[in-house]
Amino acid sequence: MIAALRSALFFLWMLLTIVPWALVVVALAPLVNSQRLYRVCVGWLATAVWGAQVFCGVRYRVHGLSNVPSAADGTAAVVLAPKHQSAWETFAFPAIMPHPLAYVFKRELLWIPFFGWAIGRLDMIHINRGKGSEAWRKVSEQGQRLMKQGSWVIMFPEGTRTPRGAQGEYKSGASRLAIAAGVPVVPIAVTSARCWPRKSFLPRPGVIDVSIGPAIPSQGRRPDELMREVERWIEAEMRRLDPDAYLPPA
Repeated sequence: MIAALRSALFFLWMLLTIVPWALVVVALAPLVNSQRLYRVCVGWLATAVWGAQVFCGVRYRVHGLSNVPSAADGTAAVVLAPKHQSAWETFAFPAIMPHPLAYVFKRELLWIPFFGWAIGRLDMIHINRGKGSEAWRKVSEQGQRLMKQGSWVIMFPEGTRTPRGAQGEYKSGASRLAIAAGVPVVPIAVTSARCWPRKSFLPRPGVIDVSIGPAIPSQGRRPDELMREVERWIEAEMRRLDPDAYLPPA
């Protein structure tokens, strides 16, 4: 009962903050550049992560942040390839990373009132997943353009959220983009389902570990072979960070 009440307060907090924030973003979009608009949106995402901590006790710790270029490194680009277990990491990564991020996401998210209106004003890559070759061409062209401008592209290799202790199919989109752009891939393990399970509206108190792995060079690699290396690192790190989720059946 208490958990349900805390969760209800958290989602009410998100609703009450996203509406005015999104309206501000829509109003500012014609007036400011994309970097300033991005920072406004990151403000709300940080507020959502803070709300999860205050209302639901969801804390986090980051390991390996030194494995990505710092803000002082200018436009040094990478492709981020994280594990995807809940909505939490979608909110948290822009607040954690020292560079602006450009998500690759399905266009249906643009239809969500307020939230979709806001992200539709940002310079990101929204695709129709039903159009395979056309979607990839958009990812490749826009992804390379954005990385030249100083953003990092973030793609979830499994494509969708996976349950705690599960492993989805790792698709090679992120590694193909990294090879095309000549930039490294950074694998990231995230134990968010420990606190916020997939498709759940009841975040639980606890600590989410975000572990950022060493950048993997893409030069001279094949997309499938490079993605297998990303997969091996992430899945091994997930088992180290959250061993209880991977216990064999009794």
